[in-house]
Amino acid sequence: MPTSLTCPDCGTDYDAGPDEPWRCECGHALEFAESPHPKGNPLPISQLDTSNGLWTFFEFLPIERHVSLHEGFTPLVNAPEWGAQFKLEYVFPTGSFKDRGATTTLSRAVELGVEKVIEDSSGNAGASIATYAARAGLEADIYVPSTVKQSKLMAIQRAGARPVRVDGTREDVTMACISAVEAGEGWYASHAWNPAFYAGTMTFAFELAAQRGWTAPETLVLPIGHGTLFLGAYRGFSLLNRAGIVDGMPRLLGAQVAGYAPIVTALGGETVPGDGGDDPDIADGIQIAEPARGTQIVDALTETGGEVVALGSDPIESALDRLHRGGFYVEPTCAVAPAALRHFRESGVVDEDEDVVVPLTGSGLKTL
Repeated sequence: MPTSLTCPDCGTDYDAGPDEPWRCECGHALEFAESPHPKGNPLPISQLDTSNGLWTFFEFLPIERHVSLHEGFTPLVNAPEWGAQFKLEYVFPTGSFKDRGATTTLSRAVELGVEKVIEDSSGNAGASIATYAARAGLEADIYVPSTVKQSKLMAIQRAGARPVRVDGTREDVTMACISAVEAGEGWYASHAWNPAFYAGTMTFAFELAAQRGWTAPETLVLPIGHGTLFLGAYRGFSLLNRAGIVDGMPRLLGAQVAGYAPIVTALGGETVPGDGGDDPDIADGIQIAEPARGTQIVDALTETGGEVVALGSDPIESALDRLHRGGFYVEPTCAVAPAALRHFRESGVVDEDEDVVVPLTGSGLKTL
């Protein structure tokens, strides 16, 4: 039986099914009514059967595995020149961490008997949902900005999905997509709203803990657009602590781009400008003015003693160049979190010897 949904704000419950709502009537994002986790001591990674990728952690997931490309267990590598470890989240079937959420979201769609999915995206999530919809044999409409990069548009089209190009802001794209969902044109496979997507991004924390001998790092530095990986990491480590598998919660530090930094504004954080002004197009992947779960992001930062910074184009371009020269071929948006780490170190927020992990979220091949 698929897990039902509940609203953590007003307490309304919703039965699982292909016609389940994409958010509560009160406007709040929905969550799964159940949050399973195993009991007992976990196996060391040398004894784990990781052949099913992130689905190795099926006991943590309120979804059955139906649609998978054996994604997950991305490498964790030392980056001494950055004083950190990098988790290479660009080593996924579609070249971005969004595959974590796509495998669980499309598995949920199959569980519910969905025939067609709809998503809105600036590129990576759309390509990922399109690819996994193709794997599931489902139709998919992907709403994208009219300015979407050609490489990401082609990834959507070649998977057999229908791209719907929308003029205007990223928010205009979302509104057009929601109108189609509410008109009954498909099931909303939203990486921002659908709780199944966050069930997938939680596995980032499970993998990271396992790769580190079931310990948590002192600090995580993550990009924030809609915050899907950020909240996934927070939820994953929270669940590991509740299960008694790790002892301690990492401090979460966030990185946004100048001009699209609502979390920075909410918390009174700092903006580091560049010559590109306050609208650095270099990091288009996280240009989100109104995150769907903004309050949850703020709460996670506050609860873990974290901070957030907004960056202009100069520090992002500098970090991207440095990453490429160091052998990490990533897309521009991916450089925001490493650039933020450098800023946090220079400003004394992060100590030189602090145990830090940074995810590198998207492949540079997407920019070709």
